[in-house]
Amino acid sequence: MIQGTGSGVGKSLIVAGLCRIFRDQGINVAPFKAQNMALNSFITKEGGEIGRAQAYQAEAARVEPSVDMNPVLLKATGEAGCQVILNGKVHAEMGAREYYAFKQHAWQAVTEAYERLSKLHEVIIIEGAGSPAEINLSNDEVVNMSVARHVQAPVILVGDIDKGGVFASLYGTIALLDRDADYIKAFIINKFRGDLTILQPGLEMIREKTNRPVLGVIPFRGDLGLHEEDGIPLERLWWSNNGKFLGPKLKIVVVRLRYISNFTDFDPFLYEPDTELIYSLSDADIEHADLVIIPGSKNTVQDLLFLRESGIEGSIKRAAAKGIPVVGVCGGYQMLGRKLFDPHGIESAHREVDGLELLDIETVLEKTKVTAQVEAAAVQGSKFGAQSSEGKSNKTLKGYEIHMGRTTGDVGLFTLRRTSSDLESGTLNVELVSDGSAKENVWGTYIHGIFDNDLFRRSLINSLRTKRGLAVTVEVVDFEKARDQALDRWAGLLRESLDMRYIGGLVSGKGG
Repeated sequence: MIQGTGSGVGKSLIVAGLCRIFRDQGINVAPFKAQNMALNSFITKEGGEIGRAQAYQAEAARVEPSVDMNPVLLKATGEAGCQVILNGKVHAEMGAREYYAFKQHAWQAVTEAYERLSKLHEVIIIEGAGSPAEINLSNDEVVNMSVARHVQAPVILVGDIDKGGVFASLYGTIALLDRDADYIKAFIINKFRGDLTILQPGLEMIREKTNRPVLGVIPFRGDLGLHEEDGIPLERLWWSNNGKFLGPKLKIVVVRLRYISNFTDFDPFLYEPDTELIYSLSDADIEHADLVIIPGSKNTVQDLLFLRESGIEGSIKRAAAKGIPVVGVCGGYQMLGRKLFDPHGIESAHREVDGLELLDIETVLEKTKVTAQVEAAAVQGSKFGAQSSEGKSNKTLKGYEIHMGRTTGDVGLFTLRRTSSDLESGTLNVELVSDGSAKENVWGTYIHGIFDNDLFRRSLINSLRTKRGLAVTVEVVDFEKARDQALDRWAGLLRESLDMRYIGGLVSGKGG
């Protein structure tokens, strides 16, 4: 089990890297996180919703993502509440006190999911959440030491030296855990910058004080092009792809919403040599972009009101009026319409809110969430029916839906083949539905992952290049391959940095 001294120390990516290392050794390995609080989510083939990090870890392990890898997912809907997703499906909206009263039900889901998963795989690498030393929560948590105790998992504790105070964090965690500290067998220090020889005395001293070794120090290498858990790293704001492209770059601006969700939808642009991807609320950025994207949101109503109150709505409308393409994905798609209705108070006390009025659609938020993987075909005659610069067809797209809205009006940009199954009976459901809307230089869709489709993405970029008077680029980036290579590089860095023999001993049960 990988636990951390706090959030954002690198647990998710270390689990992903270890999954890839063990899979490369021929071991049938899978990730597991009992409870995840994240706005980045993924839809499995069964139509179940899990944390995006667990799907990425499954990808690293080269296994199909499953709801059993993340039985409890919490999605914050505001300052005090969250949507509780149990075994891949929405269970209820709860405040903090309600959720802790719900603990036994959550724990049952956790233990049953782990048992099912462990029957299918030789090794499970478990990820904790936040810090195990949150002593006010120790009697109610279902994700850290409660899991370690239940499965008798040896724990490696990760600390982020880039945050400062890493030795105090490691030592303090051990001191606060009492008997549970016995599960912690070793430490990893992540994101180190500088001369390792200067750090060496500290590594020896922490071992003397805790009787636990530091298994390695992972150097800080900036943004490696890996999926992040639930926050956009600062390095991503100025990451310049591979640095080899000498021509002018297209500026793609993602509007940085307060409740932004599934921002990994836009990671493919990071791999394109002729694009610059930034997240911004700047008028100048939005109004001088080559493409503006309004992303998904876990609270579409509140984010729409935020755009209005902050004046960003005006920037988006001025960009559209200037002919700059504006795209909305999921919640962003809903915002682009004329009206957004919330009759059941799902997201706020506002029952009706005016949209940005850039698309001729209206959306009603409903109690039932749509969660399904989809295949999409551009409707004949739409601007997305064209071929790529290499003459290859763009017609079939893959992605997934996660939304609680039903959109009507001028809808019909894509025809979706929606696939899901009943998680209890296993019955497969296939449904054909219309999706998306377009008006002049503005369009929107519910399809998450639409930009993962290489030919579609390149066709879109080339349309932006043509608009700028630039020659089109025939080279198509294989995003899946690039992402896989990024995982291999990360796994290689972990092999170089960590004592894998010690970790192998923990996995085998023979000790470090």
